Amino acid sequence: MELKSIIMAAGKGTRMKSDTPKVLHKIMDKPLLGYILDNVKNLADESFVIVGHKAEDVEKFVKENYECAKTVLQSPQLGTGHAVSMACPYLEDYKGLVIILNGDIPLIRESTIKKFIDYHNSTNSDLTIMSAIFEDPEKLGRIIREKDNTLKGIVEAKDATPEQLEIKEINAGIYCLNWDKLKKAFGELKNNNAQGEYYLTDIISWGKNNGLKVNAYVLENNEEIFGINSRLHLAEATKLMNDRKIHELMENGVTIVDPSCTWISDDTEIGRDTIIYPSTYLEGKNKIGKNCKIGPFAHFRGGVEVEDNVKIGNFVEVKKSKIGSNTNAGHLSYIGDSELGSHVNIGAGTITANFNPITNVKSKTVLKDNVKIGSNSVLVAPVTIEEGANVAAGAVITKDVKAWALAITRAPLKVLENWVKKVSK
Repeated sequence: MELKSIIMAAGKGTRMKSDTPKVLHKIMDKPLLGYILDNVKNLADESFVIVGHKAEDVEKFVKENYECAKTVLQSPQLGTGHAVSMACPYLEDYKGLVIILNGDIPLIRESTIKKFIDYHNSTNSDLTIMSAIFEDPEKLGRIIREKDNTLKGIVEAKDATPEQLEIKEINAGIYCLNWDKLKKAFGELKNNNAQGEYYLTDIISWGKNNGLKVNAYVLENNEEIFGINSRLHLAEATKLMNDRKIHELMENGVTIVDPSCTWISDDTEIGRDTIIYPSTYLEGKNKIGKNCKIGPFAHFRGGVEVEDNVKIGNFVEVKKSKIGSNTNAGHLSYIGDSELGSHVNIGAGTITANFNPITNVKSKTVLKDNVKIGSNSVLVAPVTIEEGANVAAGAVITKDVKAWALAITRAPLKVLENWVKKVSK
């Protein structure tokens, strides 16, 4: 059945104490909203992102990165049910499934969302909410079930009886619904509550009153619905995501020498028998081959593709570059907007000068197979070093270098004998 998603991203995130909208705060250089959109893009053919606070910033991010998503403005912001209703005009004739998620739960997995949808379909439900079991639910809304285990409703903690407060199953805030059966609900929600808002949870009672089948799917791993409401939460989620990624990589044959001080983005792929040394930070989307050695103190800034048997060593920063097999960049270098062939050697202190601060243009450096770059060299892009060429240590290269040539730009060495003794008199 066809699937569309609605993602709530209108909130300010007051506790973040930031000028940046909450959903645009980042984990490993990727906005929180990006994790949600990435995890639904293979399942849903279209997503609607409900925006409000600093809408133009969120709209810009969505427009630049997601072709199958569009933003819908919620103004004024009158609650979660009202937020979903903003997408109704775009779904007037739609008869498939709709999944509703919050834009601040970056740990949710695509596989979990798929299981949730499969459960909804297998139970022939009209509305399914995701729930979770917590030993200490505190102020979270409790799930109330019927005798046949279908969903009866949700009771907020402040309204719950002592018996209901003993329930450990809570509302996770993710919904799957047959749109043609539930769309009328969003025009009939009431705001007769203390906040004067239209609550999304009220579609449960609406569904029950209209004879629809309503169920709750229990989430297997509670960490996946960890919501970001503060800088502390952001740090905690980053650690949880990193631990999950490192565990996954080690299970698949990657050596992480010290997991406690290694940071690897969820979008980084690493081949088996590669070793990641301590204090390495790999953010953004990267792909690393087999039998590589990365770090210690290496930094990938995203858009990096590394083939097999590559060494990226101490204090080497790499950004938006392709690096061929058996290439080494061992020490203290910057490789940006570059394409390196195989069997290339980058000497310590080499810089690809890829950015022109006058024109604000970034240009490409190309090093063909078997190129050797001497230490403390600067390669001023755009520039190409053809196959087998050598660049002498300390060179500043501003023009292309032909195959198998040697490029030198340093001044001739002068030795002034006894100079120290003379100036010391």
